[in-house]
Amino acid sequence: MTRLSPRNVLRRAAGLLAAAGLLAVVPLAGAAAPARADEPPVFTLGGPAETSLHPYRAGGGPKPSRLGITVTAPSGEEGTGFAGRFTLTFDLSGVAGVADVAFDGAASGAETSDGGASGGGTAPDCEVTGAKAVCVGTGVRPGTHPVAVLVVTAAAGGERGDSGAITVTGEAEGAAFTPFTARVTVGGPDLVMEELPFRTELVPGDRQQAPITFANRGAGDAEGVLLTLRYTRGLDIPQRYSNCRYSEDDPGPSGVGRTTALCTVEGAFEAGEAYTLATPLTIEATERAYRDTFLYRIEEAGPPRPAPAAFERGDGAVLRAVPVTGPQNRVAGRTADPTPHDNQREADFRTENTADFAAYGDRVSGARGATVTADVGFRNVGPAWIGHLRSGEDVAVVDFTVPRGASVVAKPDRCRAVTAAGEYREDQRSPAPRYLCPTSPAVHDGKGLDLSFALRIEEVLIGAEGEVTVRAPSARNPALPFDPAPANNTARLVLNAGDDGDGGPSTPPTSDPGPDASPSGAPATSAPGGGAAGASGGSDSGTGSGHGGGLASTGSGALTVAGAAAVALTAGLVLVAAARRRTGRHS
Repeated sequence: MTRLSPRNVLRRAAGLLAAAGLLAVVPLAGAAAPARADEPPVFTLGGPAETSLHPYRAGGGPKPSRLGITVTAPSGEEGTGFAGRFTLTFDLSGVAGVADVAFDGAASGAETSDGGASGGGTAPDCEVTGAKAVCVGTGVRPGTHPVAVLVVTAAAGGERGDSGAITVTGEAEGAAFTPFTARVTVGGPDLVMEELPFRTELVPGDRQQAPITFANRGAGDAEGVLLTLRYTRGLDIPQRYSNCRYSEDDPGPSGVGRTTALCTVEGAFEAGEAYTLATPLTIEATERAYRDTFLYRIEEAGPPRPAPAAFERGDGAVLRAVPVTGPQNRVAGRTADPTPHDNQREADFRTENTADFAAYGDRVSGARGATVTADVGFRNVGPAWIGHLRSGEDVAVVDFTVPRGASVVAKPDRCRAVTAAGEYREDQRSPAPRYLCPTSPAVHDGKGLDLSFALRIEEVLIGAEGEVTVRAPSARNPALPFDPAPANNTARLVLNAGDDGDGGPSTPPTSDPGPDASPSGAPATSAPGGGAAGASGGSDSGTGSGHGGGLASTGSGALTVAGAAAVALTAGLVLVAAARRRTGRHS
């Protein structure tokens, strides 16, 4: 028995399990089915359906291929992840005599490009016993993440054409797994994507051609290829080919948003030959481009597999690949390792562009003891979208200073309490004078961050003001480098402003596009006392809020004030009547 504890292999082989690449390929194995609230979550195991092996060389030893296994969990509104322990079982009996299998260091310990660890939890530990391997891990977060990397080599004495399958199953208490089967073949094709010399410094509107070129450096022909194109929000490929399926990914919590095209190109792609597209693609930097990536990947098409339902077929011409003509049409080095990392390339583009982040505040009113809801945040009014895809760092932070005379009884989960000077504050449950609320690593044009705070009115101070500022995550260097209009980065929250009060913008700077306007926004869901934003916060005085113009609230807080006035008026009339009766008796 060999015990392997995975750590850090993907740092050394980032091309193999780059998150963008995985997300481009895995959907072919099926997407994770969303679970209803009363059903356990269903996770989908996946990876390359076909992997070729270099034939075993007598005296030269085996040359390995790496097979990355992933897990996909429901994302978006349906996805909450899974925090429990899970077990993956690998049945290796199907490749006995065909291939030898080991686990690489621990692929699962590697980080994905969106900053998360594989699976989103603790890296699995794997034990291999004969024709069976068992990996145990903890935690799966929404999305697609690597969980294991298998090192596969052709067995000694095997022959070209030998083939077998590895089956992966999973189980966990409170969750279900869809199994996955990967086929390995000795002497199959090894497709290699050539890197294109793109211009990477652009301005909006720039277009350039992308003559995708690939080669088969393996020992066998490829019957059809699958070309995957994946590009971020600021780029576009105007052509929509009829043999391609396209998907506009749900931005999800990270707000990244990518377009994926899966193109099945028919033909026999011979070993030792190089191929290029009959007509080059066109890559365009749109008006919202800023920092963007373009991934292009090639692999053997294999048996027909249905694309996920989210993908729609294009209605244009057929995308074709033709042999490269001239002296480069034959590929040297046909004994190169058939490792998947050379199947894809990525290009990073920097576009000279700007994005205007505009903060908005609110005006709310309430009586002493009332709880009011203040809605603050910012909008990216464009034109560019902003994303830190490589570093995974937050784009910005909303810095909110609480008005005098009020205390926070509920805040959004993403916000953390700090001192008045913005320093670290260990106590996160009791009310604080200031809150920092980070964005995600991407903020779309037209979107932003919407935050709801529940404030208890401790003392009625007419026109008390708090400040709402959107700035860079570093307080030492708060300027947003892409924002040409810093004057609107700050707005005010005004309490009990009166008729002449002015809290600055009290609505988002752009028209409200509806409940899906801010995928990176977070409602106020956590309270020091466990309540939700807008909850009473333990006061029996009622709640009230008024937005826009600082007008008096018509909620229960206003009713409380009106009721108190009525009681006082009644008491006064009683006293006057009693005084008159006393005067009448003594006259």
